[in-house]
Amino acid sequence: MEQSNPLFIGIDIGTQGVRAVALQAPGKVAAARSIPFPQVRREEQPPGEWWTNLADCLRSVTGELRDLGCLHRVRALSVTSTSSTMIPLDQDYEPLHNALMYSDPRSGEEAARCVLAAQRAGIHGYTGFNSSSGLPKILWYARHYPQEAERIRLWAHAADYIVGKLSGVWGVTDVTNAMKTGYDLFAGRWPDYISSELGVPLSWLPEVVASGTALGKLTERAAAETGLPSDVSVAAGMTDGCASQIASGAIRPGDWSTTIGTTLVLKGVTRSFVDDPEGRVYNHRHPEGFWMPGGASNTGADWIPGGIGPERLEQLNRTAESLTPTPWIAYPLQRQGERFPFVSGEARGFDAPGLTPEQQYASRMEGVAYLEKMSYDLLQRLSGERISSIHTAGGASGSRAWLQIRSSVLQMPIRKMKHAEGAVGAAILAASKHSFADLREAGSNLIRPDEVIEPGGASDRERYAENYERFVETLRAKGYLKERGWIS
Repeated sequence: MEQSNPLFIGIDIGTQGVRAVALQAPGKVAAARSIPFPQVRREEQPPGEWWTNLADCLRSVTGELRDLGCLHRVRALSVTSTSSTMIPLDQDYEPLHNALMYSDPRSGEEAARCVLAAQRAGIHGYTGFNSSSGLPKILWYARHYPQEAERIRLWAHAADYIVGKLSGVWGVTDVTNAMKTGYDLFAGRWPDYISSELGVPLSWLPEVVASGTALGKLTERAAAETGLPSDVSVAAGMTDGCASQIASGAIRPGDWSTTIGTTLVLKGVTRSFVDDPEGRVYNHRHPEGFWMPGGASNTGADWIPGGIGPERLEQLNRTAESLTPTPWIAYPLQRQGERFPFVSGEARGFDAPGLTPEQQYASRMEGVAYLEKMSYDLLQRLSGERISSIHTAGGASGSRAWLQIRSSVLQMPIRKMKHAEGAVGAAILAASKHSFADLREAGSNLIRPDEVIEPGGASDRERYAENYERFVETLRAKGYLKERGWIS
């Protein structure tokens, strides 16, 4: 291995476990390790468990790098984690309580208060608070644990906590994590309504910096516990969705990324803030000052049975290749209500009647592709900026049949990267302000293309264009596109 080729560590603290990767040019993972949590808890998790497992994870990675003779080439690291997972810290920066997970639904009442307060304050930016936002969780904790709240020195997001444990730098977060805690991305400060109307002391809230900002070196204790060299630089982190977007290659204005996991999530880079009066689209801030708008559907790949074996899945995908384009219209929403690209509390999924399992599988893949096209049509109209490239991430990227359907429906190539995961995005972020001029240069050196899926022939494209119009008209006929409007 080249002695001059630097290595960068990316850390991902997920809901189900921790992961660390060591990345080098040209997009090669030199070492990686994942450790699952013994128990997955959706409402609260002990941050100390994250750190214990991460230290084990990093010792494994550093041991592998030491055996390869390249541990000394590790230059910087950064951290990604779930957005709006919140931890109250005491005077010694120790947790006063378990982390309140982003998926904890208990702060719905507080979220409504946050929405009203932000709207009354005339905030131009994020006002769509819900129980998965950070600020309502702070209010919920203060209401239910008033005595403990008196001992709070600081609230930290999950990534901030790990950055603090590694660097000893506390009281700093990044713009992507701060957004759903109420930070005003336009004014560059915490708005007054947080304290004046909601009663949250601004002293509880961290300083906000650009994602990837170098914060300091590893502490001696962190170096000893992880096996990393003590001169490794620690950079401010980023939310998991934004880190996955970076790893997918969508880092320049006009680049967009679709992730199909449990849900369909679209994220991109624009030069201007994307204003959506209907609240379907949110905007993160790009490390270079651009905007990173996005939206998340309630539809995705959760309609695929969890217990299905790999052989059956492969068979369904092979059969789909021979069936598509199909004449059937499907919308595989698994629960009532849709939030993107249209808002409808009444929306319900549907299939064409009388289909075999193979036919239903193929038509549902097409239905998600039609929804993806609706989303991009909406985003392009709202932004006024051309969508120049589409990248893909998530479990559905493993289906060649689905990729081909999506490319033909979108009538655009789809670009798939070799390592489109959050930990890799965190490693690229760490490199962006250490060994490269910016994020774009880091991406050019550290993102490794896998393949480009081109649209099908003219006949397929024509049939999909017709079926897409049928899909939209079916949704309209059911009344789903009337509630709160639809741009078409």
